[in-house]
Formats: sequence, structure tokens, C-alpha cells
Amino acid sequence: MRKTFLLLILSFISQFCFSQQKYKVNYEQLKEFEGLYEYYNHTTLKMAASPKDTILYAILDKSRYSLTPSGKDLFLNMQKVKVQFFRNRLHAIAGYINDKDTFNLLSKNVYFPKEMWFPRPTTAKGFKYKYDKPKDLKDGLQIGNIEKSGLDTALLAEMTREIVDGTYPNVHSVLIIKDEKLVFEEYFYEYTKDTLQELRSATKSFVSALTGISIEKGFIKSKSETVLSYFPEYTFANNSDLKKQITIDNLLTQQSGLDCDISNEKSEGNETKMSNTDDWVKFTLDLPMSDIPGGKGMYCSGNPITLGRIIEKTTKQPLLEFAEQTLFAPLGITKFKWNFKPDKSSSETFCQLYLRPRDMAKFGLLYLNKGNWNGQQVISADWVQQSLSKHSVIQGVDYGYLWWLKYLDADGVRYYGKAAQGNGGQKIYIWQEQNMVTVITGGNYNSQSPSDELIRKYILPAFNKK
Repeated sequence: MRKTFLLLILSFISQFCFSQQKYKVNYEQLKEFEGLYEYYNHTTLKMAASPKDTILYAILDKSRYSLTPSGKDLFLNMQKVKVQFFRNRLHAIAGYINDKDTFNLLSKNVYFPKEMWFPRPTTAKGFKYKYDKPKDLKDGLQIGNIEKSGLDTALLAEMTREIVDGTYPNVHSVLIIKDEKLVFEEYFYEYTKDTLQELRSATKSFVSALTGISIEKGFIKSKSETVLSYFPEYTFANNSDLKKQITIDNLLTQQSGLDCDISNEKSEGNETKMSNTDDWVKFTLDLPMSDIPGGKGMYCSGNPITLGRIIEKTTKQPLLEFAEQTLFAPLGITKFKWNFKPDKSSSETFCQLYLRPRDMAKFGLLYLNKGNWNGQQVISADWVQQSLSKHSVIQGVDYGYLWWLKYLDADGVRYYGKAAQGNGGQKIYIWQEQNMVTVITGGNYNSQSPSDELIRKYILPAFNKK
């Protein structure tokens, strides 16, 4: 009896251990799944097999999301949802089922350059870093040499090597402006100085800037204007006296009081729900109230989306046109993309702004210089000061007007910065005491980004008092 019981236990342990083993697929097998596929809302995505880490990636625009093999033609996405591929009569991959939705393979003729998988070309002897002074592109940025910046060149060299060797994966670019001059500029993978980088939620800080410009130019009367008054065409669900009190200021500080909180899974204002609706602004303003306006800080993408629409309504022009005329043109920003259509057609692009990293750095430098760019006051100094001051607390972090007020500790020394940041590792940091702007872009979507660690470990320690 004891022997039988022991055999049952050993059998259970064996089955349990086997079930915990990852289903293994080699690179050649993964290549079967490569191609262009249908996706939600009449869009497409690509499936690509990485020769570097033997992982299958779903690629939307330039965003990559890893798929983990789980069985025969079966993968799990990053939310652990099943992605089941199916085959045709010739046993070739013909499409996939995501949850309950079926998407067909459109084409196998898709090219994936080697550069997208490897941070830098390397030789048999490995990568050797050599500092190159940024090029003067006559784009409005002054150029300087790292040797006269006070930054630690040895640390920056080590940082670059560790990005290249994969210690810090999916970093697209690192730029540093010190004392008004661009002194460090490195790009990785297929990304270059001319590549438009998606900003994700760092876009919010640009909406903040445009709100300030709109107020200064008299299109929006003041930040105390009530939000619902701008939408007489709507009949609001869950309307109340509290909801009628929401102001422009409340949207800027993420204190609208609407039941919209990315950190709360039970929140009615779920971004996925919003992204599949025909009108994101109405979805947001229809939400029930969970707090008073000006109360708890709750991170909600519907707030800046609503601000963007208010700017359009008051200026009587698309948000991109207003941004181009009042913000981009003064900064010499000539290449950009911003498809601000807050409806389900933007469910995968999130109404986000796309900029080159150098132009992201210009935006940070503009705020470092209190809204002044080469003698022109693009944004009022008062608005910049208000934007970078504490108004609320979001997820335990101080928050201004759609700007994060953060600190990083470097070898026991605390440094205070102001950040525009987005999913994947998009960071525009302003370091006022150090007279410095750092820009990092990346592709670590829905996962931990190394951006803050790179700044904490390799950039800020140069300013520690020796």
C-alpha cells in the first residue's frame, strides 16, 4: 500500500514538473509564423521571429510584444491570453485566433532587417565603444564635447557597452544636453537620429504645453473653466453636480474625480474599454464619479484626451495644426506625426505623438529654460513653473500639470527631476539643478524599462560630491 502511494506521489510530481517546463520552439520553427496578419479595427500586425533570442514577436507599428510558446501552434501573449495559430489544407500557417477573434494571414512576403534584432554590429572580438561628438545638424541645438561637460565618460562608455551586449535590452536612444549643449547622442538597433519615436504617455506633457499656450492666447479663458461647458452637444451619463464642477485644472492634475484609474482594475474608465469606443471623450465624461474634483490623483488617459479636444474646439483647428504653429515651428521641429482621432481607429496608436529624439530633447530644454527658446517666449514662464510644481500625487509620485515630479537616488545622493514619460521607456527628464536634459527612448512595452536605471547608474553619479 505504501509503495503504491509512493508511486502515485512520484507520478504526480513528475507530471507537475513536466507541466512547468516551457514548450520549446527553435528559430526555424518560429519563422513559420512570420508574416503580415489582419488585426482589430481593420488594421494589421506583423509576426517576426527573432534570431537573437528565439522569441516570436507581434509587431504593431514599431511596438513589439513577445509571445511565449505554450503548445503546438499555441502562444501566450504578455497578458497570458492564448494566441492559437491555425493551418490550411497544405499544413501552412493561415492565421491565428486571439481570444475568440480570428485573423487571417495576409502575406508571407515581409522583410525584417537584421538591425532590428541587434543593438550594434559586433565583431568576433566584441564591441568597442568610441565616443563621437554629436553632429551639428543646424537644427537649433547647440553641440558640445563630453570632455568639458562634467559627465563621467567612463560610465557612459560602460552604459553603451551594456546596452549593446543586451544587459539593458530594447533601448533605442540615449541623449544628454548639458549646459545648453547636446554632448551625448547614441542610437541602437534600427533607430537613427531621423527615426520618429512613439512617445506614448509622454504625449500628455505636450498636451499640457498646448493647454498653457491656448490659455495665454485667450482661446481657453482660464484653467478654472468647467469642462462640461465645452460639450453642449453631449447628454452625459451619470451626470451630477459634482461632475459639473470638473475644471481644466482638474484634468491637468489628474484629479477629475471620474472613475478612471489605470492602477485600479475595477475602475470603469478602463483604457481598453475606452479604446474600442467611437468617442473617447464622451466615454470619459460619461463615467461615474468616484471622488470629488480636485481630490484623489488618478492616472487617466481620458483626461488629457479631453483636453486635446477642448483645444481643438476653442482654436477651431486640429490639434496637430495648432501644435505645429505654436510649438513645433518655434522649436524648429519639422518632422512629426500626430493622428489625434480619439475613437476606436486609434485603439493601437493611442492618439500619441511621434517625434525624433533630438526634438524630444528640444522640448525638455524649452522647459528647462522656463519656456524660452533662443530669445522667443514660446510658453509663458509662469505656465512652465506651474506645470513643474506639485499639484497632486499619482501612485505615490508627485505630479504637476501632466508632468511627473520624480527623484532618482545615485549612490546615496538624491536628484530631483521633472519627467515626461511613456510606456516602453520613453523619458524626457529635466534636471534643473544640474542644468541638464536627458532623453531615453525604448521598446520595453508593458514591461520594466531600464531607462531610470541607466540615468541613476551612469549619468547622475558624475554630479556626486567627491
